[in-house]
Amino acid sequence: MKQLSLDNLRTFVGVIELGGYAKAGEWLGRSQPAISLQIKKLEEQLGKKLFTKVGQRHLPSADGNWLYPKAKELLALNDAIFRSVDPTPLRGRLRLGIPNEFASTLLPGLIGEFSKRYPDVSLEVTSALSRELLHPSRRNEFDLILALVNPDQQTEGELVLEDEMVWVGDPLHPANMDAISLVLAPDGCIYRSRVINHLKQQTTAWKITYTNADLTGLVAAIQQGLGITALAKSSMPANLQVLNHRNLPKLGTINICLFQLSNQHPIVSETLGNFIIHRLRAQQ
Repeated sequence: MKQLSLDNLRTFVGVIELGGYAKAGEWLGRSQPAISLQIKKLEEQLGKKLFTKVGQRHLPSADGNWLYPKAKELLALNDAIFRSVDPTPLRGRLRLGIPNEFASTLLPGLIGEFSKRYPDVSLEVTSALSRELLHPSRRNEFDLILALVNPDQQTEGELVLEDEMVWVGDPLHPANMDAISLVLAPDGCIYRSRVINHLKQQTTAWKITYTNADLTGLVAAIQQGLGITALAKSSMPANLQVLNHRNLPKLGTINICLFQLSNQHPIVSETLGNFIIHRLRAQQ
């Protein structure tokens, strides 16, 4: 018997309500290719074309409009079932530490979905460089930390994902690959260290043109043509593209790990941790 994926239906509803794959990706914390793949799978399963592209927007077709209210009903029923079987509503305050780039790409959709399902949980989110979040002096500030860890580094965190590090840039501002301009986070950033170490091993000219700890600031600089950067593939904003060129060295992989630091609200912490793990792994 055929079964519809509720995850694909939630993505379908998100594209309709937000007007496009990119905005739905931001809301759900997924890359635009991941959103496109989910819609394609849903269309193949139903044998119907669900969207028509008009400019940069994806508008529902007649079949898409027919499916939309039924998808909403299924999702509402699914969420109601889970709320009704919870023995006790989750309550409490949870302090989450998360890298800056994931705060921009993962949090918007994840926090919205989590808060809708568990409205009595208060989330306090801090975004910073992974090294700062994991510093021993800050261990008492967080219940849960998502952080980037080098593959050769020993860690007590749970491995969520081994992700590829990729070069990214703005498709409207082609980069000069003979003299590479870099847009990077400050010293202490894993991406920055990896990029510089690899570029030093080859002869291509390069320079750092802009530094900002916030991904939003880095993206704005890239879109102004100031340079390119490197990110974990799962944290790449939908409006940028992966770059491949002989002068750009392969950067290897990076581990994304989850650290449980407090037992003050263990069920709440575990629940949010599972949300994060599911969302990141679903993007692959």
